[in-house]
Amino acid sequence: MPEPRERKGMMRFLLYALVGAVGTLAHYAVLVTTVSLHWLDPVAASVTGAVVGAIVNYFLNVRYTFKSASNGSAMLKFAVTAALGAVLNGALMKLLTDSADLHYLLAQLVATVVVLLLTYTINLLWTFRRPKSA
Repeated sequence: MPEPRERKGMMRFLLYALVGAVGTLAHYAVLVTTVSLHWLDPVAASVTGAVVGAIVNYFLNVRYTFKSASNGSAMLKFAVTAALGAVLNGALMKLLTDSADLHYLLAQLVATVVVLLLTYTINLLWTFRRPKSA
């Protein structure tokens, strides 16, 4: 049985993933809608969706996952992390759809998993890090 601290970490990750699922739904809604209506190509649609999803995720993570007050520092760090995630997402989409010739939705699934793991780690260790008590 995991130690209480490990359990807390697992629960936080699961909550982050659940909150992320809401942002991911927003991301995929933008992606599928804009591609289906021929407004954007899959890479541009995915990056646009990533930005929308990041905005949703920021406010939900502040409130539920990390339970911290929204402040300028955390918002800036989250924006930097989200931008990194969006760039990585776009690069993976380009690589997977063009070079690997994957369908854009399958490519997006792969990119989502990679970006989830990276941004969770950055947000945990940097964006929403709580100061150590003395």
